Amino acid sequence: MKNEQKRRVQETFSKNKEAYVQSTTHNNPDDLKLLVEWLQPEQHWRVLDAATGGGHVAKAVQPFVHRVYAADLTKEMLQNTAAHLSSIADMAFIIADAEELPFLDDYFDAVTCRIAPHHFPEPDTFVSEVSRVLKPGGRFLMIDNTAPEDDQLDHFYNALEKRRDPSHVRALKVSEWEALFNDQSLIVKKHLKRQKTLPFSSWVTRTQSCPVEQRAIEQALLSADTNTKAYFSITSSDSGVEHFSVDEYMVLVEKGSC
Repeated sequence: MKNEQKRRVQETFSKNKEAYVQSTTHNNPDDLKLLVEWLQPEQHWRVLDAATGGGHVAKAVQPFVHRVYAADLTKEMLQNTAAHLSSIADMAFIIADAEELPFLDDYFDAVTCRIAPHHFPEPDTFVSEVSRVLKPGGRFLMIDNTAPEDDQLDHFYNALEKRRDPSHVRALKVSEWEALFNDQSLIVKKHLKRQKTLPFSSWVTRTQSCPVEQRAIEQALLSADTNTKAYFSITSSDSGVEHFSVDEYMVLVEKGSC
């Protein structure tokens, strides 16, 4: 099951590699600027950007550190990202599973991972691997879509994402992420819970090419109950769904020094 899920991830991102590079959601300059401000990188650092995708975080962090390792499970995605970032020095591109990182213990000053963990079959293993490769006192900054704490809204959102994107596993609740960090003695230093607005058309077509499925996903949003429509800020016109919003969690944690 785990290997099958990772194969789906590779298939999805291989087909849509350029869409992720060009995505306005993934290439949000304000978001990337805030990430660097929180991380407070130093010139001597080695940084791992796990599940780098289109390489947006790796590119944003690179000017401030010694070396960035941009890692991704999907070779085709990584090859395309490397081509886009070929002019940037001091960046290495590594084919790597975020749940089985091919790096030594205590190797990185910082690890980043943005809009990716909802694709991971075993997020607990991922967090354990992040802790292992971080130096004592090292920082981990993660941004990802999260599920509402309400179980019904959680199910609605994750079912919607799974239908749009077969490589989606599950967006965790913030409380679940906090428990995983606590299990690995990763101390939350700063966090931000927010909603981000997604343009429906580009969101649904990025990973779902079947028009029948696209319409079914749109209908699920249009026919949602009043509470669900309000929570996800679903807006529509005569032509269909225009935008909706999802929860996003930005968190900076630190590995204990002992």
